[in-house]
Amino acid sequence: MDSKALTKIQSTALIAIIVVAAVGGSAGYVLWSASQPPLEDIRIGVCADLDMPGGKKIWQGAVLAAEQINAEGGVLGRNFTVVAEDDDSETAQGDTAVATNALTKLITVDKADYIISGTNTLVFQDICAEHKKILFGIANPSVEITQRVLDDYDRYKYFFRLYPPNSTTISVGLLRDISTLTNYTGFTKIALLFQDTPTNKGLAAGLNSSLPAFGLDIVYNGLFPGTTTDFASYFAAMEAAGAEMVCPSINGQAPAFSFVKEWYDRQSPFVVWGILTFAVGKPFYESTEGKCEFVSFYAAPALAGYPLTNKTLQTREAFAERWGFEVASGIAIAAYDGVRFILPDAIRRAGMTETEAVVKALELVDVETSMARHFVFTGSHDVMIGIARPNFSAADYMVSAVFQWQDGDKVPVSPRELMEEAGAAYKFPPWHGPWNK
Repeated sequence: MDSKALTKIQSTALIAIIVVAAVGGSAGYVLWSASQPPLEDIRIGVCADLDMPGGKKIWQGAVLAAEQINAEGGVLGRNFTVVAEDDDSETAQGDTAVATNALTKLITVDKADYIISGTNTLVFQDICAEHKKILFGIANPSVEITQRVLDDYDRYKYFFRLYPPNSTTISVGLLRDISTLTNYTGFTKIALLFQDTPTNKGLAAGLNSSLPAFGLDIVYNGLFPGTTTDFASYFAAMEAAGAEMVCPSINGQAPAFSFVKEWYDRQSPFVVWGILTFAVGKPFYESTEGKCEFVSFYAAPALAGYPLTNKTLQTREAFAERWGFEVASGIAIAAYDGVRFILPDAIRRAGMTETEAVVKALELVDVETSMARHFVFTGSHDVMIGIARPNFSAADYMVSAVFQWQDGDKVPVSPRELMEEAGAAYKFPPWHGPWNK
């Protein structure tokens, strides 16, 4: 017999030693793991005017998203925690010092890993650049803030816009949709009636220079104060000018109610197709006593309740269940989408929360959200909007659609792809106008 061979007794003893070592090692690992502190939460910072409607909606969207992420086990084994500071950005004075202090505290004291903010974007970009913190912008359509990313990438690469599209894109979209209306109706005479704000003045200037190139005759241009609740003189002027369609841009609630009611009561002989910020909610239909029938207005499909994506209606239901109201704010949904889908997707693909890695991952985001079938950032870290291109429809990326009130419901009428997808059709008012000549 080979003296080097193990006896049966020796073999049994060796196996026992291995088993004991393995069990002991495993137990030691379990004990070591149990002694380790849990992974720290990923901290989402909201810097907004928390006492005002806009800031509160951003906070609500972020909190709801974080709660859902945590219920699913978090991201990379880490939960989300929302921390917030009030920047007083919606107050009349808009104190930049207060906003600056709020964001600085959010980063240095509250230890926020990522920031979501609605305003003060230029100032906040600089602060986040200094601290190398990713900033998600909501509510500011300025072209300048994403142009900075192109002009000085190394400094401003930490900024990403979630919503809305930039002002130039909004103008292009409005021009596209007015052209769509012209195709539906054959009308060429248009009136522009905008609430007097800097943004609206810029939008009006863009349309005045662009619409004639599309064969449209601008027969009336009007600006009105935000306190206006009597539009009789404006309607008289537009009717006298022979307008066949009116494109309003009304940001205030009271002016929007008055404008729509007067149009319906006068049975003005033109169609209404434009920006009415408050027109999307059911309260608008009720407050105008149903007189908004046949009015066409811009809205994110998620706000109008149109199932653009598989997540759109789920998001609306979640807002209603958590906060007790019908979500009617693009910034609330944008904050939700950012925390619920966009940031988690980037962190998971990066495999870490290290800022530079997440920046690179965000630049390659292509994820379904409540507002986009494909949410994608452009090279300037702006939101990619729905445009017609090979192998994609206008509704594939984020789209600001036009809806029309019909029988108390909101029906998509532009882009045409959405209207056809919904089996809908554009409708004219029941009174006399150029549509029944």
